[in-house]
Amino acid sequence: MNILAIETSCDETSAAIVKNGKTVLSNVVSSQVEFHKKYGGVVPEIASRKHAEIVNAVIHEALKKAKLSFKKIDAVAVTYGPGLVGSLLVGVCAAKAISYSLKIPLIPVNHLEGHIYAAFIGGQKFTFPFICLMVSGGHTMLVDVQGHGKYKVLGRTRDDAAGEAFDKVARFIGLGYPGGPIIDKTARVGNPKAIDFPRGMLKQGLDFSFSGIKTAVVNYVNKLGHKPSKKEIPDIAASFQEAVVDVLVEKAIVAVKQKKRKTLVLAGGVSANSSLREKIQERCKKEKIKAIIPPLALCTDNAAMIGAAAYFHPKQKPSADYSLEAVANLQL
Repeated sequence: MNILAIETSCDETSAAIVKNGKTVLSNVVSSQVEFHKKYGGVVPEIASRKHAEIVNAVIHEALKKAKLSFKKIDAVAVTYGPGLVGSLLVGVCAAKAISYSLKIPLIPVNHLEGHIYAAFIGGQKFTFPFICLMVSGGHTMLVDVQGHGKYKVLGRTRDDAAGEAFDKVARFIGLGYPGGPIIDKTARVGNPKAIDFPRGMLKQGLDFSFSGIKTAVVNYVNKLGHKPSKKEIPDIAASFQEAVVDVLVEKAIVAVKQKKRKTLVLAGGVSANSSLREKIQERCKKEKIKAIIPPLALCTDNAAMIGAAAYFHPKQKPSADYSLEAVANLQL
């Protein structure tokens, strides 16, 4: 079964062809980072306009790379939430048009579910149930994945998502946007033990809080009495990153043990962070837990993960009708 998947939830326009939920025939991603960088974050109006300008070209490029025509597509899948409503609408409208013109099923996919299913791509061998640590710019949560479409959220952030904290701290210390990759790179030459930033809610259940560490960074810089120097910035970045990663890893391991699971899946854009990937692997090895970490290309927003998630949908519910709408605050 060949599924054409479309992802436009934020600032990446992506289309992919996924065969039988696990084989990626193509995965085209067009990033808007350069358009938003000067504003220090994603501007919704710009994002939706850029999606509208390029979505058709991205879809055709995905077909070209997969060496397939529209006639070989069995269904079209699309992210319908959560995300920026204007951006989501571009993808939803494109998917509706393709479904209608080709008379093929239209499969709506939750963006968060897509991140979970990135782990299924490539034929990774693991079974339900498992714990998923989902870490992105808009969400940070621990999910007990009990089967296809069966999820129980065990914990979530009470304020900022981890990725949001990375962006805000990076902007504050002068590193720019996007914060995640820049802090990751800068932290490699810094001392993660230089500053003892707080580990928010480390021993308090499975919920997260990252507003405290963000405030701690602001207070630390203000106490310096000057703009952080090129020598000081790497230490701040490394110490901040260390604190966030410590919390993410510790709570993920606690969740696995509490639910008596054998597998931990790492998902979401922040799962591309090198320190997080390394520490998850180290702790899982120590605790004899199987760690599933998708390749970098499948961590950030992409359509391949949407196609993977969609493959299992027809077995659970019928094709969506054309009244499908974008849902900005869609929950898992």
